[in-house]
Amino acid sequence: MSNKHNGSCLCGSVKYELCGEFQSFFLCYCSRCQKDTGSAHAANLFAKSSTLTWLQGENEVVSYQHPNTLHQKSFCKICGSAVPTISQEIDSIVVPAGSLDGPVAIFPTAKIFVGSCANWVTNLSNVTSFEELPGQSDN
Repeated sequence: MSNKHNGSCLCGSVKYELCGEFQSFFLCYCSRCQKDTGSAHAANLFAKSSTLTWLQGENEVVSYQHPNTLHQKSFCKICGSAVPTISQEIDSIVVPAGSLDGPVAIFPTAKIFVGSCANWVTNLSNVTSFEELPGQSDN
């Protein structure tokens, strides 16, 4: 029996179910992932021999294939949230970890393309942390 993982986009227009296991979980620091996430890295799970079923909003999903590369991203055309991509080139379903509606089943396997890491990502343990947006009060 396979594990089932449900996920959705931010606006809720796209919902999916993945039946299968995740083999790896990579935090990718390449410049392309920085651009398409607007952040330091992408957090993607990789599932081979799994089945992706769009439960809702498949017609809202747009895919972008960066020319002459393996870099591919699927997203909701309404809210822009990353959603799974079926990558035939690497024979895997790539699932953005943040799109899952429940806990991620595995811990990150590795950080990849760290040579392209943004300069502001180093030594983040020294950055002040807040539970919520700083300066906001419940008045």
